[in-house]
This record gives sequence, C-alpha cells and structure tokens, in this order.
Amino acid sequence: MLKKIRVALAWIFWIGITLLFLDFTGTLHAYLGWMAKLQFLPAILAVNVAVIVFLVLLTLVFGRVYCSVICPLGIFQDGISWLGTHKNKKPYRYRKENKWLRYGVWVLFVVCLIAGVHVVVTLLAPYSAYGRMVQNLLQPVYLWGNNLLATLSERAGSYTFYEKEVWLKSVPSLLIAIGTLVVVAALSFKGGRTYCNSICPVGTTLSFLSRFSMFRPMIDESQCVRCHSCERKCKAQCIEISPERVHIDHSRCVSCFNCIDTCPKGGLKYRFAWGRCANSTPSAHGEAEKGRRAFLNGTAIAVGAAALKGIEARAQEVAKKTDGGFADVLPKQAPQRDIPLTPPGSASVKIFYQKCTGCQLCVAECPNNVLRPSGNLEHLMQPEMSFEKGWCRPECTRCSELCPAGAIRKISREEKTEYHVGTARVNVDLCLEATGKSKCAKCAESCPAGAIAMVQQEAGRRPVITEEICIGCGKCEYLCPVRPISAITVNGRTQHI
Repeated sequence: MLKKIRVALAWIFWIGITLLFLDFTGTLHAYLGWMAKLQFLPAILAVNVAVIVFLVLLTLVFGRVYCSVICPLGIFQDGISWLGTHKNKKPYRYRKENKWLRYGVWVLFVVCLIAGVHVVVTLLAPYSAYGRMVQNLLQPVYLWGNNLLATLSERAGSYTFYEKEVWLKSVPSLLIAIGTLVVVAALSFKGGRTYCNSICPVGTTLSFLSRFSMFRPMIDESQCVRCHSCERKCKAQCIEISPERVHIDHSRCVSCFNCIDTCPKGGLKYRFAWGRCANSTPSAHGEAEKGRRAFLNGTAIAVGAAALKGIEARAQEVAKKTDGGFADVLPKQAPQRDIPLTPPGSASVKIFYQKCTGCQLCVAECPNNVLRPSGNLEHLMQPEMSFEKGWCRPECTRCSELCPAGAIRKISREEKTEYHVGTARVNVDLCLEATGKSKCAKCAESCPAGAIAMVQQEAGRRPVITEEICIGCGKCEYLCPVRPISAITVNGRTQHI
C-alpha cells in the first residue's frame, strides 16, 4: 500500500510540473503553481520558511520522500530505471557509495552558490535541470502538436486552438538540455538512482537528515536468509546482503518502498526507528563514521576547486524572409547590451541572478516571446529579456506570478509601471529619420510611457528619449523597421526600483 500511495503521488507531481512548463496559456499556474514553489532549492533562494521547514520535517520523519514524490527529475529517473530493469531483465545489486564524488560535488555546489558562480548551480540543481529539458526539448513538440490542431480546427471553422510560434531560443541551453538528458537517462537506465546518490546536491543535502529519520526500512538480521530479494529491488542500490553483514545505507535510501514486503520471512519492514543505527549490526555505525570523515576530507579539497572556464561559441545564420515578393527582410538580431535586461519584479540585476535557479519556467510561459535563456557564460541558462520576437506588454505579469525562487517578485499591473528595467538609446547612424532616409517616428508614436519625442534639429528630426520616464518595455526596439540591428536599443538598469 505504501508503494501504491508513493507512485500515485509521484505521478500527480510529475504530470503537474511537466504541464506547468508546457502550458503557454498561463491558466494552469493558478492550480499547479504551488508544486514549483515546493521544490527545495527555489524554496531556499526565496527564503520560503514554511516550505523549508515542511521539507526538513518530512525528511526527518519519513526519509527522502522528497526525492521519490516531489522532485520531477527523481520521478523521471524512476521511469527510466523501470524501463532499464524490464529491458535488461537484470536485478539491482548493492553498490558502494562513491563518497569523494558525492560530497565533492556537494561542496562545489555550495561554494559556487555562495560565491555567485551560478553556471554550476543551475547546471546541478535537479528541478532546474528537469525544467530545461522540458522547455528546450518537449515544449517545441507540444507546440507543434498544438499548431497542427489549430490548423485542422480552423479548416473546420473552429477557433478552439490558436497557433503559437516555435523558435530556437538558445543554442547553448538546448545543447545543455540534451547533454543532461543523455547523462541522467544513461545513469538511470543502468543504475537506477545513481545520479541522485552520486551527483545531485539536493539529494546529498537531504541525505544528512535521512540518516536520522523516524521511519525507515529496517532489516531484522535474525530473520534474514540472504535471499537478496530486497537488494534486487533497491533502485538506490543501498541494500547490502552479504555473508558478513546485512546493511541499509539510509543516507542513500529514497523511500521508494520497492523493497517493502519482498522478504519471504517478513524480516524487512518500514517502521519506527528513531535513535537506532542503520541496522542491528555494529558495523553500520562504523560506516556512518567513515561517511562523515569522507565528507570532511571532500570539503577540504573541493573548497579550492578552480572556477569554471569556457568560451561561448554561438554561430547564427541569418535566414531571409520574403515580404510580398518585393523585398528581402532580414530577421532582427539581438544587439549587444551594456547591462542585461531582467524582468519587471526583479529588484535589480544582481539580486535577480543571485536568486534565479535557471529552471526556465518563465521562459516557457512568456506569452510575448521576450524571455529567453542567456548565452552569456556568466548567466548561462538564466533568463534575460530581448525584443526580436515581441515586447514586454504593461498588462502582462505572468513571469512574476510563476517564479518559485523569488527572483521575480509577484507584482500587479499597476506596480509594473513603476519598474524601470531599462533605458532606450538611439543610434543616430542607423535611424531612418536622423539620416534623412525615410519618414518614420514609429518609436515615438508607439511608446506606451510617452518617453520618446521627435525633436527637430538642423540635420532633420530625430527621436529623443527621456530616461526618467522610459520603463524599458522594448516596444520601440521591437517595432523599429531597421534591420538586422534596430536603430534603438534598450539597455538594462542595474537597479530597477
């Protein structure tokens, strides 16, 4: 019964979180948004005390239930490992803990989190890794299916569905998502929860608490006949049945309950075990001591880990589109911005990138195609604003309603107008009016804040921007007819409010 309850809850969480990343209408967040806020690392960064206390108590009482029920990447691994056991027909075997890798990665993660090296943090965070896989790999397929239904329904005279543009938002983010999928799937297919117990920093953090959980799988050694039934079912590979000892490593046990009731003698039960060591064998305490020593040694070594180095390489071919058969119109390209643009609701650029986990939920649900994963190495995979596909409409506050990490504070439509996230700047050498090539004034006519005015000068008219009024919505940059780089560019502000 415990396993059935766990599987049912896991399905609910996995489907709900996946739909959050796929839903482009924004309707599901009102019902399922709490699932994203229940994730461990976003709750830490958002200082969501209620969620943190809940997850800590949950682990101290029931063990690492979070990893098997709430974490979407953990549930995804369960699905892959299920395919692996049915495909290979091979049972699991006990595998000794790789302490140096496990605690070394954890220390590296914590050091990078404190030092602000968010490339490593976003790469290793399990919820963020799963979100990137869905946003980069599954959402385009979902949107293509939606567009097919929209085409068919339109031909039938129905407008139940509407088309949504599918476009490549970031090449580096796509490649990282593919790499993450390959690594996690390969480890899960062969070794069950190898990624959770060797790499995942959240799993390692919860393992410190699960050693002392009130309820744990416990083996009565006097009843054990060394049949290995429980060991073969353990996808965490943490049950050791040998002639020398019977042992469960509760720091790696993810409370999946696969081993419960597998013992033909009834010697393995999930029961109250507060204050007890891992098993009735004295060797278990020695193993815990070894684990603590390995953790301290790993800490000393990992603190001096070298900073991540890399060179961003992004080649983008400019595809031409035909406008009515008369002219070739180049698509817009993102300009070089002095300061990156972060969404309204973020207090500043620094605070936004400190709190953002790079899960890309806001990117997946942005209705205006303004948010996309950054290709800059410093903020790799974290979102930024750009206006090649749309502009940030004043009435839209969806990203602030979605963010589970507190990087974007929830704001109202009225509050959004008070956020000055950027300032527009005119390149007079490209401006059609300033160079006398054509009459334009689209930027001044369309500015929702009234920050742009056309001023007559000796060489002709040119747009002039009042920086105190400009809110950085990007409408002027988006509507500017100059290609491929707009004559007007919005640069971010370091402080928004």
